[in-house]
Amino acid sequence: MIVRVDTRRAVALETTVVAHGLPDPIGIETAVDMESIVRSEGAEPATIGVLKGEVIVGMTRAELRRLLDEGSVKVGARELPFVLAKKLNADTTVSATMRISKLAKIRVFVTGGIGGVHQGEYDVSQDLVELSKNRMIVVSAGAKSILDLRTTVEALETLEVIVVGYKTDEFPAFYSASSGIKLNMRVDSVEEIVQIYRWMEKIDFDGALLVANPIPKESEIPYDEVQKWIEDAEMEANRLGIVGKEVTPFLLSKISELSGGKTLKANIGLLKNNASLGAKIALALEENL
Repeated sequence: MIVRVDTRRAVALETTVVAHGLPDPIGIETAVDMESIVRSEGAEPATIGVLKGEVIVGMTRAELRRLLDEGSVKVGARELPFVLAKKLNADTTVSATMRISKLAKIRVFVTGGIGGVHQGEYDVSQDLVELSKNRMIVVSAGAKSILDLRTTVEALETLEVIVVGYKTDEFPAFYSASSGIKLNMRVDSVEEIVQIYRWMEKIDFDGALLVANPIPKESEIPYDEVQKWIEDAEMEANRLGIVGKEVTPFLLSKISELSGGKTLKANIGLLKNNASLGAKIALALEENL
């Protein structure tokens, strides 16, 4: 594993958003912008991916370009041993990025939205399992809107993942700040987040602290509007027989098409917003040693 960052103030960033989540070249541009935001807050970005079976913590723009040009496998934590043994290129999802971050001793990870429990047929993301057993702070705009959000929140509770709303009493719905799902834990400052994490260390708490950070108002799309696009996209996915790991990228791409690009702009807005908060947390953690 190649580690190019000072892990004490690092913010881990995934690569699935580059290779599968956003269209080229917007994916790389957004990743670079997120890194710049992290640096501007005084923290250090650590974009994580795999090239020819080598885990890299702190990928360069040229290496991100290689992931796209050479092709890469979208991997969760479960698939990591396979791609490493086969010396493949891989872009990391939430679960894989968390697993690598833990090995690198990085305590803060920023994503757009976590995976969770899908609607209908049984399909539960590895993200939930990884969140339940890795002590780190994960900043996200809730979970992806295409999921069964209420069941996802219940699963997080069952798995003992601490979920706090950042300046909100509701679980965010990715493109929308409000989902109607109430949270019983709220924080209003970075200092509160750091104190919760310190207590997690003191009592040897195994799971993650999920900081649910709502999308900024200027990027938000009304919840009901998003739901209509999701329904249409799901019908198309079912018609085409799309299953497994390909469901999420297909739905996100289709929803972006149906929305005339509105969801793409919203996705970029929430990613940058999360990067800013994650960097503030990482810096406060280092100062609070």
